[in-house]
Parts: sequence; C-alpha cells; structure tokens
Amino acid sequence: QVQLVESGGGLVQAGGSLRLSCAASGRTFSIYVMGWFRQAPGKEREFVATISRGGGSTDYADSVKGRFTISRDNAKNTVYLQMNSLKPEDTAVYYCAATRSVRTVVRTLYDYWGQGTQVTVSS
Repeated sequence: QVQLVESGGGLVQAGGSLRLSCAASGRTFSIYVMGWFRQAPGKEREFVATISRGGGSTDYADSVKGRFTISRDNAKNTVYLQMNSLKPEDTAVYYCAATRSVRTVVRTLYDYWGQGTQVTVSS
C-alpha cells in the first residue's frame, strides 16, 4: 500500500506556472505507475498525465500537451507536475494517483489517491 500527499497548488495568473509535487510513503514507489488527474467544480475527474515506473515514458491529455510536464524521482519517492502557460480552464483540484497496472489514462485502474491540491488560475 502507498500513501500519497500532494503539494504546490495555489493561485496564479493566466500565463503563469506552478509545480505540483506528490510525495509517496513506503519503499516500493518505483513499482507504481503514477498519474495526475484533475477535477473542476461540477465536472468529472479527468486524466492529465501519467509516467512509467522508470520515468522513461509519459502520456498527456491533449488539453495540456506542450504545457505540462510530468516527471518522477524514485530516490525521493516523488512525482511532479510542472505546469506552464496556465489557463483559467486549468482551474481544478489536482490529484496524484498510483497503479500497479500498466501505464494508463483510465481513472478506475488507479488504486491509490492523494487528497488533492487546489489550483486556481485567474484571468
């Protein structure tokens, strides 16, 4: 089992940047595929990005491709989401998640979730 704690959210103006972090407990972080999801008010939680166990492969939602970068440091048990050129429509609660499945965009295949961190982008 793994516990996940996100940090780094906040209020930023459109065009700005934020870096989210997700710290994982335990010694087996590297066995998990990691993902970031987000949920805006009144909307379903949606896929943002995912990264393979070793960090060599990534996938992104079309809406964030070219602006967001997911990365991980297995020595620090941490996954990051660098968000650049932020838009008001990026406003949401951002969640990190872990799965022992293959790298996937499917929310229901992730087994462990953090509590979320709020990102608000003002216009």
